Amino acid sequence: MKKVFLILAFVLGVTSMNAQEKKAATQEPVIVEVACGQCMFGMKDKKGCDLAAMVDGKPYFVEGTKLDDHGDAHAADGFCSAVSKAEVVGELKDNKFVVTSFKLLPRK
Repeated sequence: MKKVFLILAFVLGVTSMNAQEKKAATQEPVIVEVACGQCMFGMKDKKGCDLAAMVDGKPYFVEGTKLDDHGDAHAADGFCSAVSKAEVVGELKDNKFVVTSFKLLPRK
């Protein structure tokens, strides 16, 4: 009985993860919060500073563009000091947000 329960729990968990990843894939631009994952979102998976995006209330490291591609990350309004917004196209893949388009939006 325990084996059946464990198998069922595993299948439901994998199905749920796949649904979340498909849900986060977008061909149309969406607006997300972006910042340094370590400095602003409290992520501990990597050392140093890396760009991250908040997707459905959870931060993911970004692939497809880098922190320093968008100005000085350590400036007063940089990614390590402030959360910004970006218009992105991308998808969750292997617990990362892989972007194919990334446009940093001006601060209001």
